[in-house]
Amino acid sequence: MRTDQSRAGATRRLERRLGDWARARLPGPIVDLVMFTLKMGWSALFGGLLLIAILLSKAVWQADWVVHRYDALFLFAVSVQALLLILRMESRAEARVILLFHLTGTAMELFKTWAGSWSYPEAAIFRIAGVPLFSGFMYAAVGSFIARAIRNFEMRFVPYPPFWATVLLALAIYVNFFAHHYLSDLRWLLFAATLLVYGRTMIWFDTGRWYRLPMVLSAFLASLFLWIAENIGTRSGTWLYAGQNEAQMVSLGKIGSWYLLLYVSFVTVTIAAPGAIIGARRPDPVARTIAEAEPQG
Repeated sequence: MRTDQSRAGATRRLERRLGDWARARLPGPIVDLVMFTLKMGWSALFGGLLLIAILLSKAVWQADWVVHRYDALFLFAVSVQALLLILRMESRAEARVILLFHLTGTAMELFKTWAGSWSYPEAAIFRIAGVPLFSGFMYAAVGSFIARAIRNFEMRFVPYPPFWATVLLALAIYVNFFAHHYLSDLRWLLFAATLLVYGRTMIWFDTGRWYRLPMVLSAFLASLFLWIAENIGTRSGTWLYAGQNEAQMVSLGKIGSWYLLLYVSFVTVTIAAPGAIIGARRPDPVARTIAEAEPQG
């Protein structure tokens, strides 16, 4: 805990120095945009490295090489995680998030590939049934981003929904990803449920100055970026949806799937790393300032 706090303190001191340097030379809104971009990039470190590895491996890999590309991606992901922990660039809580996401993501991958929703066309040794083990790290990258973004932006979620409601919604969404193959797809009811549970929640985040964004809008924007990243993955042929070829774009309907999955991801982070949302309720001066800015009643 003390190590994580000292690392976070060093990061914040670096951010302050960078912010002071930029504010002395750039207009305020430009500084905030620069800091936002840098923090987003730092939060997406693991996912960005994994996406780069997918693209580079597709460009250079040869079919007759001893190591399969999927296996190399799996070993790369494990090595990056180990390195981030050794260099203390990732906390143990964030590592727990990644492990839990890998397990839940792999379970979904096993079912979805069995159901024929998508497939992985290349060979691999590190695989279960038709699912290469690196695929679980793609879900883990989403969890890593959420946990790191909450920390890097010192996010507050105001008002925070009842915890039991967030867990029930996440469970319903996760179950529907499996059950819609046999029963009616309830995603439209689940979309409405996200508005009911999180419709009043604002995400407050710090880029040197405090800003706020509706959580449902933030989830939609994040799902749009994930859909773009997914198109990069399918364009490389790393995985393909049923009936899709590498030249085709992923269906726009997948934006909705990512939107729902992000709420599962958020709740998974709150369970695996409960300290990540302490700021949502902590009665510090910033929280009081946020509360004063919120409409009463």
